Amino acid sequence: MNALDTKINEHFPGLVVRKDLVKTVKGNAIVPSYVLEYLLGQYCATSDEASIQTGIETVKQILAQHYVHRNEAGLVRSNIREKGRYKVIDKISVSLNDKDDVYEAEFSNLGIKKVLVNPSTIKTHPKLLVGGVWCIADLEYMATEDKNACPWLLSSLKPIQLSHFDFDGYAHARRQFSTDEWIDLLIQSVGFNPELFSRRSKLTQLVRLIPFCERNYNVIELGPKGTGKSHIYSEFSPHGMLISGGEVTVPKLFVNNSTGKLGLVGYWDCVAFDEFAGKQKRVDKALVDILKNYMANKSFSRGVETLGAEASMAFVGNTQHTVPWMLRHSHLFCDLSEKFCDSAFLDRIHFYIPGWEVDVIRSEMFSSGYGFVVDYLAEILRDQRNKDESHRYQEHFTLSSDISTRDRDGIHKTFSGLMKILYPHGDASREEIEELLRFAIEGRKRVKDHTMRIDPTYPPVRFTYTDAAGNVYAVTTLEEREYPSLYQKADAGTAKPEVGDSISDEGTGSTTNHAAAADGSDLSAFQNIATATPELKEQHLSFEENQKGISYDKLIGPYLKGATNLTITDPYIRLFYQIRNLMELLETVVKLKAPDDEVSVHLVTVEDEFKGEQQREHFEKIQASAATTGIDFTWTFDTPGTMHARHIVTDHGWKISLDRGLDIFQHYEMNDVFSFANRLQQHRACKAFEVTYIRL
Repeated sequence: MNALDTKINEHFPGLVVRKDLVKTVKGNAIVPSYVLEYLLGQYCATSDEASIQTGIETVKQILAQHYVHRNEAGLVRSNIREKGRYKVIDKISVSLNDKDDVYEAEFSNLGIKKVLVNPSTIKTHPKLLVGGVWCIADLEYMATEDKNACPWLLSSLKPIQLSHFDFDGYAHARRQFSTDEWIDLLIQSVGFNPELFSRRSKLTQLVRLIPFCERNYNVIELGPKGTGKSHIYSEFSPHGMLISGGEVTVPKLFVNNSTGKLGLVGYWDCVAFDEFAGKQKRVDKALVDILKNYMANKSFSRGVETLGAEASMAFVGNTQHTVPWMLRHSHLFCDLSEKFCDSAFLDRIHFYIPGWEVDVIRSEMFSSGYGFVVDYLAEILRDQRNKDESHRYQEHFTLSSDISTRDRDGIHKTFSGLMKILYPHGDASREEIEELLRFAIEGRKRVKDHTMRIDPTYPPVRFTYTDAAGNVYAVTTLEEREYPSLYQKADAGTAKPEVGDSISDEGTGSTTNHAAAADGSDLSAFQNIATATPELKEQHLSFEENQKGISYDKLIGPYLKGATNLTITDPYIRLFYQIRNLMELLETVVKLKAPDDEVSVHLVTVEDEFKGEQQREHFEKIQASAATTGIDFTWTFDTPGTMHARHIVTDHGWKISLDRGLDIFQHYEMNDVFSFANRLQQHRACKAFEVTYIRL
């Protein structure tokens, strides 16, 4: 175990489990992760390896003996008949037989119906009536001569979810973790390795949890296939319902007028629509209309009476186009059915998760560290639905008066949800609060900007906030900063602050004239560098996490053109991916130089403490390969601990200072030859970094 895993086990004994165990025990059991983790939490919630192995065998045995596979249902029914009583793990749904005035259960995999259920069980677990619940149940078989009687008897039923928890203990233990450690714990609890995610990517993952801790929260995520958009809603919590295919009827979702039976929104904390995108999907206009009313007012009516509910709504789907294409030709909702591309419906969405920023899920992204047993975390989040943390930013910041009530509600709900997830103990610094506020504003701005593209009659909005000192801060979306010309092209309705307004860009506190910041000045300047005959000038540029379109060719190349001698100073050219970065920089040099020119490149770095010999071997291979292209590559090792600066100096008068050195890209799959991120730098997401060009 690493230091974080040790700390997790120390402060949450018995409530955490090693996340790779889920795959170990799952086998061919088609059950949600929270069912498996419920069992693992009973037998494997420890850091003792011997106990874990014993627990794994126990869980495997329980699944083998009691989980009902559909193709073995007949054998299980026979076992119950022969033994008289048998324990099964199955998904159970209950319906009311109003003719006989009894509740009857249906076992999904076992394939038996009309099993009588005690009304007291329904009062205790009403979700059995809607959608079904995974349970551990004791079944009995009693033969009868009455052909209308069901021979199956339900002795006991226990839904697979936590029965109790101590929130005060949870909040107290949270205080023992730094914010970074806590975020990593939550990411591991979801099942991912936090080392492979940037801070912004981690927050994006955690927004997916907000529907479970915030009442009536409406979120949409559209992006490429395979990014795990629906995983949280189907596997994470026993309080969420994922509707596969994205199509559902009004009676099933809200209320059936003929029976008076309440729909999904009355029983589940979160109802998620999978495969929500699709131009060809058949959509009931009545569903859109009742959804609009429910998402805005938390109530619905089908002509009989007005009912209220508190289920959050999540809409997830795949995009068919790239972000630049959508910005140039349409809007970020363009893949939705025409009836859902209704500005009144879209304006009720509180946050748009940019699915294109989320990496396609790969095997190495899954965690083998410790995280909360998910049903424990699900109950913690559910308990916090009663709280409201939206006011917490107001002692430090004030939202612009331009921001409408609906925009404000969206920002408040996202901010409140993130506060509950990250700071359940209530302690957050001004900087931490500002980070969440900016993130919440950005997600709502993405909704509003593209709703305005669909319906230009919406009034313009300035998404800014003010601190206690009176400084005004503008918030823009990442794609707005990446593609300023495309974003503003169809964004004329969005209000821009007047020239001369003093606005601190990106919340850094450095005040700039917003006339430059509004048109994406940083990225525009960066793009100017890459022109065929660039105007080279001294400047300082900042880039954000997950920003794309950046490469050494554009970022550094123009300032290297014409140089015959380069000195690269970077103490972190040790690991394989760092040495690969160096190789890619040399590729840029090769592209720039004439075939008959020779360029000397000297690297000053630090020898790796453990793999120095391998490091030298890599440098020697680069040296031999570079020589064939007219590049004389050499290197020296400096004393460890004395090197801090990272820069490139040319012999024709430029110094390029890189605060992260060459390590500007997020993790990507280096072994996938079919990945464009592997082959083209501009398709990789970046880390946050800054670069300064200095004329010597």
